[in-house]
Parts: sequence; C-alpha cells; structure tokens
Amino acid sequence: MGDVERDPAAERVKDAEEARDDLRTALKGAGITLPSLSLDGVSLAGDIPRPLVDLGRCTPDLARRLAETIRKGAT
Repeated sequence: MGDVERDPAAERVKDAEEARDDLRTALKGAGITLPSLSLDGVSLAGDIPRPLVDLGRCTPDLARRLAETIRKGAT
C-alpha cells in the first residue's frame, strides 16, 4: 500500500492544536495560566478551516504579569 493521503483541513487543525499546547506549556513554565486558551470555533468552520488560537480572557492582574514576562524575555 502507498502513503495514506492526509486531509489538509485536519492537518491545519492539528497544527493549531499543537501551537496552542506549546503556548500553554510555555506559559505554565512562566507561572501563567490563560484559562480560556483554546482554538477559535468560528475559524474552524467551513470546508477549508483557517484555525486561530484564541488567547481568551484574563484578569487585569494576569495581563500585567503576562506583559512583564514578555518584556523580560524580549531583553
């Protein structure tokens, strides 16, 4: 048997899931949890999904901690 043909739409979704999980792990390592981190459902709709990672909502305190962590990493 030959190679199994992969569904491009499924590959896009899988890639977005992996990116989300990678971000979640990196944030966890910095002591940050974004409770609403997920894939955007609307971007998954249609025959050719264009998945987006939805960072979700967080408290102002968490937003400040995230900003500070990013600043530290950027220097």
